[in-house]
Amino acid sequence: MNTKLTLNVDKGIVEEAKRYARKHRVSLSNLIENYLNSLVEKPKEKKEVSALVESLTGIIPDTKDERNEYRDHLQQKYM
Repeated sequence: MNTKLTLNVDKGIVEEAKRYARKHRVSLSNLIENYLNSLVEKPKEKKEVSALVESLTGIIPDTKDERNEYRDHLQQKYM
């Protein structure tokens, strides 16, 4: 069931929000409703992972930069 809501918002913000809503083909009401829903939405339950997946977690360091390594590899191979 929908209910009417009256808000006092800065005019510039409203105009920007309307442009954003038009660009994304959504009504301003839906845009605001989705935002409010994201604020009050309960966090999703964490899914359990198998022991194997748990044991593999962290094997690949997050400092690894595959693009740079591949670029270096190609430079060594072709130069």
